[in-house]
Amino acid sequence: MAVGSRPLVPSRLAPGGVGHASRRNPTSVIGAYVALTKPRIIELLLITTVPTMVLAARGWPPTSLVVITLIGGALSAGGANAVNMYVDRDIDALMQRTQTRPLVTGMIAPRNALVFAVALQVGAFVVLWAGANLLSAVLALSAAAFYIGVYTLWLKRTSRQNIVIGGAAGAVPVLVGWAAVQDSLAWTPIVLFAAMFLWTPPHFWALAVKYADDYRAAEVPMLPAVVPLAQAVRQMIWYTIALVVATLVLIPVADLGWIYGVAAVVLGGVFLAGTIALERRPSPAASMRLFGFSITYVTLLFGAMTLDVLVEYGW
Repeated sequence: MAVGSRPLVPSRLAPGGVGHASRRNPTSVIGAYVALTKPRIIELLLITTVPTMVLAARGWPPTSLVVITLIGGALSAGGANAVNMYVDRDIDALMQRTQTRPLVTGMIAPRNALVFAVALQVGAFVVLWAGANLLSAVLALSAAAFYIGVYTLWLKRTSRQNIVIGGAAGAVPVLVGWAAVQDSLAWTPIVLFAAMFLWTPPHFWALAVKYADDYRAAEVPMLPAVVPLAQAVRQMIWYTIALVVATLVLIPVADLGWIYGVAAVVLGGVFLAGTIALERRPSPAASMRLFGFSITYVTLLFGAMTLDVLVEYGW
């Protein structure tokens, strides 16, 4: 299927692929542009950024730097997500989960979406370079380029390893957060990057189990859509084991204390137990529970890391 093709929903579109005027009031258009950025994904990425900045500063970093880094990171991730929707508008129209996206319904014209995405990326680079440093700006731009070029344009439609390799882009925010504070990289952010890289497959495949039929309809080779469910879940278990190991390796590398250590063991154990339970009793409902917990896992783990640092070193 060509990237440029757009099998959209005719009843929702005016000639030329743009929504009818009655649908283009300012409120709905603004909401559509916000939807292009995939704000829930941005929120998840930023959850890992601030704790990493706290770890890099060994305390609370300057609030102005935190705000600037969050703005730059949100702009960069939002721009990359908007390009993803621009490229994937053809397959989004074939999947029930994505048929209400603004480029499928025609609420936003593709060209306008692309201009919006580029503007966000330029803004992100300028904000991070001016407000933090060049390294953080380059890292954020590289993550967006990787997500667009490697995952969206190449692997998503061609390889069952798409989210494994492409998920590296979602692990870069920890590098951005560290670089914003230190203007350099070290083993600690690299281990954090590895942990987020390993977290992505079990997290996303848990969602893909429920929507496997959607991926088949769009001919996207997401692992749970192209292999037996038991095989996909076994892969999830191995990635979860590797994830737990990486989070424990972080303790000596980052010199973290018992608060983070207990959280890493307990949360990792629950995550692993959930993937094993999914293997024993696979179902879409169980996979969605695991998907939900995977988000809770990251939130609590990075929250514990923040608390550990602040208790040890103070504000």
